[in-house]
Amino acid sequence: MTQWTQSTIRSAYLQFFKERHNHAIIPGASLVPENDPTVLFTTAGMHPLVPYLTGQVHPSGNRLVDVQRCVRTQDIDEVGDNTHLTMFEMLGNWSLGDYFKEGSIAMSYEFLTEVLGIEPNMLSVTCFAGDSDAPKDEEAAGYWMKHGIPADRIGFLGKKDNWWGPAGLTGPCGPDTEIFYWIGEGEPYGNPSVNDSDWMEIWNNVFMQYNKQANGTFEPLAKQNVDTGMGLERITAVMHARAHGLNPKSINVYQIDSMARILQFVSEQSTSNATDADAVRRNRIITDHTKAAVFMIADGIEPSNTDQGYVLRRLIRRAIRNARQNSCVCEGEFCSTIAKKVIAEYGDFYDYLHQKAEHICAVLTKEEKQFSSTLTAGLKQFEKIALGTTVISGTDAFHLYDTYGFPLEITKDLALERGLTVDTTGFEAAFAEHQAKSRAGAEQKFKGGLADNSAETTKLHTATHLLNAALRTVLGTHVEQRGSNITAERLRFDFCHNDKMTDEQKTEVEQLVNAAINADAPIYYELMSVAEAKAAGAIGVFDDRYEAEVKVYTMGPDATGTVYSKEICGGPHVARTGMLGSFTLQKEESSSAGVRRIKAIVSGGPADITAAEQK
Repeated sequence: MTQWTQSTIRSAYLQFFKERHNHAIIPGASLVPENDPTVLFTTAGMHPLVPYLTGQVHPSGNRLVDVQRCVRTQDIDEVGDNTHLTMFEMLGNWSLGDYFKEGSIAMSYEFLTEVLGIEPNMLSVTCFAGDSDAPKDEEAAGYWMKHGIPADRIGFLGKKDNWWGPAGLTGPCGPDTEIFYWIGEGEPYGNPSVNDSDWMEIWNNVFMQYNKQANGTFEPLAKQNVDTGMGLERITAVMHARAHGLNPKSINVYQIDSMARILQFVSEQSTSNATDADAVRRNRIITDHTKAAVFMIADGIEPSNTDQGYVLRRLIRRAIRNARQNSCVCEGEFCSTIAKKVIAEYGDFYDYLHQKAEHICAVLTKEEKQFSSTLTAGLKQFEKIALGTTVISGTDAFHLYDTYGFPLEITKDLALERGLTVDTTGFEAAFAEHQAKSRAGAEQKFKGGLADNSAETTKLHTATHLLNAALRTVLGTHVEQRGSNITAERLRFDFCHNDKMTDEQKTEVEQLVNAAINADAPIYYELMSVAEAKAAGAIGVFDDRYEAEVKVYTMGPDATGTVYSKEICGGPHVARTGMLGSFTLQKEESSSAGVRRIKAIVSGGPADITAAEQK
C-alpha cells in the first residue's frame, strides 16, 4: 500500500498526467509573477500561464502539468489553525485548446479514485447554476453522473462559487466545477449547496468557455481551455487522515510529513515545555512563516518596507515575535536554523533551495538581528500607547511600523493579548500614504534613501541632520541637500556647493558633528504646518513636495540651551544624539556640477536604540 506523503503525491500527480494522459511536465514559476502586475505574488498555477491561456503557443505543447509554489496573505490572521498556510503548493494541469469538460472531469475522477484510492461516496461536486450571462452547466454535471456521482451529490452554485474570470474587465472566463471531500459525521450525504460545512474543497477545474466583451456580453471562445488546481498540502492531509483512521474533521496540514517534521523541530528550539493551545499555535506560525520566507528569499525577494519585501519582512518579524513568546532564543540564528530544516525537507524537489541556502540564511540572520535590536524599544512604546485606551489608533499602529519596524500583525497580536483592538482602516490609510510617497520619490522629500530601519541605518540617518547643519555653519546657508543614500555600513550625503572642501573645512565639520553627539541632546519631532515649520527656522526646500502638515525634528536644546538641528523629515531617528557614538568623515568628492558628496560613518553607541518620540 502506498504511503501518501507530500513527495509521493507530488510525484504521482505529475507522472499520472505525463504517462497516462500525455501532458508535458513544466517547471513551476517564481513567486514573483511576471505576467500579472495586479498581484504581488503568484497565488495560483494559472498566473505564469496567462499568455498561453489567452492564445500564445506554449513551447511544450497544449497539455501541461506542474507543481506551482504559491503565496496568499489575505488569511494571515488564520495561520496557525488546521488548514491555513501562507505558502503552499498547487498541483495543476492545463489544456490549451485540447480536451475540455469531459476529458478534464474524467482525468480528475480517475486520479482521485484509481490512483489515490478515494471511495466515490466520499466525494461531491458543484457546478455553475447559470444566470443571464451563461446557462446552467448541465454538461459538466452530466459528465460527473456518467462517472457515478449521483444527482444528489451535485450542487449548483452561482458566479461567486463556480465561475472564474475574466482577470480584467474583459477576456477569457467561464464556469468551473469544484470537487469536495466528506468531513462530516457519519455517512456522507448531500453536497455543498445543501450541507456546506460537511464538505472540504480539494480540487477546482476551470473551464474557460467564454470571452467577455467590452459591452458586457459573453461570447463562446473559439479555443477553449482548462485550468485546474489542487492544494498539495490539503490533499496530503486528507490522505494522512485516511491512513491513520482519523476523524475527517481533524484534518490538519501541520500533521503531514514535511510540515510535521519542521513543526517538531521548531518546538524543540523552545527553552520551555509549554504545550498549551497558544504555544502550539505560535509554533505553527513560526513553521509557516519561516517556510514561506525561505521560498520568497530564494525567488529573489529581500526584506523591505514596500510591496513583496514588506510582506517578507512582516512574516519574518511575526515569526520572531512568536518564537520569543515561546521562550526561543532569537539573537540572529533562530530563523536561519529553522530555514536549514525547511531546505532539508523541500530541497529534494526544489533543488535551488540548496543552491541558495547560504544567501537565504544570511538574509534571515540580518533581519533577525535588526528586528531584535529594536523590539525591546518598540514593546515599551506599545505599552505607552496602550495605556488607558481600548483602541490602538491607525496613526499609532503606523508609527510602531514606521519607527520600530512592527508589522501590523504584531501590533494586532499585542493588542489581542491585552483585550484591545486596532484601527486597521486607519493603519492602511497611513500605510497607503507612505507607499504613495515612496513611489513618488519620498527619499528626496524626507531626506531618506535608507536601506532599512535598523539601528545602524537609523543612527546614520540621524547623523545626516547633524552633518547638514554643520555644513551650513562651515560653508554657508546656501548648502541644501541634493540626495542621500544610507546603508547599514555608511551614509552618503549630496549637497549643493561649488568648491572642493579644504582639509580644514572637513575637520571642522567633523568636529561640529561630534560636539553635537557628545552633548547628548534630546531628539523629538512636532507636527506643524509648512508655514509654521518655515517660521520656526526648520531646514527644508519649501515647495509643493510637502503635505499640509509635516514632521519637524529638533535636536536639542542641550544643557547649555544649544539647538543643533531643526529639519523637516519623515524619520526614523534615535532619541538622543549621544546614541550615535562618534562620527567620521571618510571622503568628500564631486557628485555632479555644483553638487558635492560626502561619505561618512558612525561607530560605537548602543546596538539597541530608542527612537525619537513626539513632544
